[in-house]
Amino acid sequence: MNTGALGPPCKRVWAQSYKAALFESDDNRVSDRIAEAERALATRARELCHAVGDNIEEEEAVDDAIYVLHALRSALKCRPKRKNVSPELAA
Repeated sequence: MNTGALGPPCKRVWAQSYKAALFESDDNRVSDRIAEAERALATRARELCHAVGDNIEEEEAVDDAIYVLHALRSALKCRPKRKNVSPELAA
């Protein structure tokens, strides 16, 4: 089966969720996107633990993505909350 340049569907799921979390511009949705990506990454990490073959590159990519999401979540907690900021000033 040829999956093309996109990679296997199981890899695309976590990668799409991960990218959605990184590039979410709505402050009210970032936390939900991070949680969604973390769930997809945890699922894929479990799959890779039981997978046959050499998956070291994807295993490392999953580990790196989990680390980045934790760092993003921590950075968001340290960021001051915006209060009544006009859209022009927020940009």
